[in-house]
Amino acid sequence: MGARRIRREQRRVDMAQSRLVNGLRKVKERARRQDRLRAIVTNGKLPYAPSVMSWLSTELNKPSRLITQDEADAWAKI
Repeated sequence: MGARRIRREQRRVDMAQSRLVNGLRKVKERARRQDRLRAIVTNGKLPYAPSVMSWLSTELNKPSRLITQDEADAWAKI
C-alpha cells in the first residue's frame, strides 16, 4: 500500500512541475500563433483557410459561417 501512495505523490509532483514548465511555453506559443493568424486576417480576404476560420470564430465568439469581412477587418485592427 505504501508504494502506491509514494508513486501517486511523485506523479502529482512531476505533473505540477510539468505544468509550470509547459505553461510558459504554451503562453509564448499562443502569442506567436495569434500574431501569425492576425497577419493572415489582415492581409487576406474571406474565405480564409479552415484553421484560420476556426480560430477567428473562437476570437469573435461567432460561428465561422456568420463572420463577415467587415467584422474580420475590425477585429484585425484591435
